[in-house]
Amino acid sequence: MDFTAALAQIKPKLGCLADNLTLVEEAVERGIREQADLILFPELALTGYFLKDLVPDVALSLDAPEIARLAALSRHIAIAVGLVEVTPDYRFFNTALYLEDGAIRHLHRKVYLPTYGLFDELRYLARGDRFRAFDSKFGRMGILICEDMWHLSAPYILAMDGATTLLCLSSSPGRGISTDDRLGSTAAWQRLTATTATFLNARVLYCNRVGYEDGVNFWGGSEVVAPSGSAIARGAILAEDFVLAGLKEGELRRERIFSPMMRDENLALTVRELCRIEEESSR
Repeated sequence: MDFTAALAQIKPKLGCLADNLTLVEEAVERGIREQADLILFPELALTGYFLKDLVPDVALSLDAPEIARLAALSRHIAIAVGLVEVTPDYRFFNTALYLEDGAIRHLHRKVYLPTYGLFDELRYLARGDRFRAFDSKFGRMGILICEDMWHLSAPYILAMDGATTLLCLSSSPGRGISTDDRLGSTAAWQRLTATTATFLNARVLYCNRVGYEDGVNFWGGSEVVAPSGSAIARGAILAEDFVLAGLKEGELRRERIFSPMMRDENLALTVRELCRIEEESSR
């Protein structure tokens, strides 16, 4: 079906759960006023990114009142939002929730936790262990969190599980300069989202945050990418923004007819060859 997506390119405050919840609720209310059907937030929108030892202090269980408040709002607009989740056995996950019609319809726990350069997620967080597509009012979707998308197998698994829309929540710092004077991280992400959309015949909704934490600047540049790989809408660089884009079922249909990558994909061959590689590498 056709639907309108909003990307809330916000500036969360590090460790300030109450303030960030207010920020998220205000953006949700704006999305409702603007008649969006779905609103997407950045990775760890409720907490900030460089949490380190603050992780246990800002973590929420799935039955927390903060999540109940967002679930209630999802009766008016579907919401995808990032947070730190705590489980009953006191493990902490970088989690994205998809809320729709007053309930949690899906959750994704970040699988690939970067621990290199300025990143240190694996020291404080547990790894997710699955990629699963899910059904929504807008068709079948899949969720990725930032680093997940840089591993080709992750969006591929979601696409083979039937996802035609990929939601990517991100907290990507601005780094480097490209040959055309864009930030290196901007150029890299735009190549990645376009390539992923093209080869998987899927829409990509990418929401990145802005603002500073510990001297690190997050660059924004959120975008909605069509199944052809073309950007439908993009957010500002290095500034807060609210991006609205209409997505048409006809565009997805045309691209899958014109360039039938998913129709022709041989899943059985892929699985067989990967099993062979795993078996040979374990000898």
